[in-house]
Amino acid sequence: MTTEILSPEKQQIIHFIEDQQENLISFLKELVSIPSDNPPGDCQKIAEHIFKRLEEYEFENVSINEVEEERVKAVGRTKVSNVIGFQNFGNTQGLEITLNSHGDVVPPGLRWTQNPYGGNIVDGKLYGRGAAVSKSDIASFTFATLALRQLKENLNGKISLAFTFDEETGGDIGPKWLLEKGLINPDMAICPGFTYSLANAHNGCLHLEVKLKGKSAHAAEPQYGHDALEAMTGVLSALYEYRKGFSEIKSNIPNVGSPNLVVGLISGGINTNVVPDTATIRIDRRLIPEENPKFAEAEIRNVIVEALENYTGVEAEVNQILLAHSMGPVPVNSPLVQSFAANWSKIMGGEELPIVGSPLYTDARHFYEADIPVVLFGTGPRTLLEANGHRADEHVKVDDLIKATKIVALTLYDLLLGQNN
Repeated sequence: MTTEILSPEKQQIIHFIEDQQENLISFLKELVSIPSDNPPGDCQKIAEHIFKRLEEYEFENVSINEVEEERVKAVGRTKVSNVIGFQNFGNTQGLEITLNSHGDVVPPGLRWTQNPYGGNIVDGKLYGRGAAVSKSDIASFTFATLALRQLKENLNGKISLAFTFDEETGGDIGPKWLLEKGLINPDMAICPGFTYSLANAHNGCLHLEVKLKGKSAHAAEPQYGHDALEAMTGVLSALYEYRKGFSEIKSNIPNVGSPNLVVGLISGGINTNVVPDTATIRIDRRLIPEENPKFAEAEIRNVIVEALENYTGVEAEVNQILLAHSMGPVPVNSPLVQSFAANWSKIMGGEELPIVGSPLYTDARHFYEADIPVVLFGTGPRTLLEANGHRADEHVKVDDLIKATKIVALTLYDLLLGQNN
């Protein structure tokens, strides 16, 4: 990076982050060391630790906000609390920018060569569950905000740090809950992403449970039953045939690709010597932003109905388990995207920021559904696979952590100043 192209104020921001590098890394190590696997979803310890740290860093109006018991139980959790802290600048009637990241992570699984809760640094990479997705962004967003304090009199508005703990189960009691309660009121938002691109859109996701009901019978006299499992093989064949047509459908948004469908779970039967009277599958249907979720669900239901025409005595019950709407695209010419593009180029030596969509779905969609411009940017490599996200030996490069923090801080400075330098 050549700091000559940066204003004196922006150089102050860069110098602060470089001076605080060890503290930034230490904070991420602390977060990685606290198990927050979801499932089972017990994230109270990490929430309380973040709350304590934000208070020690002297953020304003720091609070830990427990979600109502009935809403927590509805998503299969026992207790969930969200942490908020504010940094005010000059005239607080200006923009509110929310930086949201999540502290819940998928369980570590097997085949790790490093301690998944160790935060070990090997060859410039910090290892641990959540190191890339997305505890690194909690640390990065916190220190990017701290970097602006030395220039607070030049800026107007506020930053709200919103750290939530249910991204792995949909975000309904995380960002969505905070917005519904009015605990944050952002004009724009930044959510976790990776360092080498900015995502202004992402796919949606539809989960359906399909339960076939037949009639049991003794395996010695199967003619007296209606085999739900046999019927399910017909349904599966029909769904896989239907899926083949997705390759002909392409999103206009870079990197999003085509729709997709996966049958991720299957169960059925009573015993080896009984004609199965039930069989159940769960379907994951990925939706590109151009698709209508209602139409996609109706298509799947029609495929199932037509497949069952060949199986007498078997009925289908189809229930929607999850619907995560797609996000974006947020306009490329928006101030949020353009500020990121300008500062990314300065930190990355003049390169042009790739602005893409993501095939994943995230809880950033809750901001978009509330008409709040939101993008995905944060600490990480070019792909989820490269970081081993949701896999053994998940890691983040320390250099990417520092770069991302600088880019976020400079972007926040521009937005709260109201100009691009």
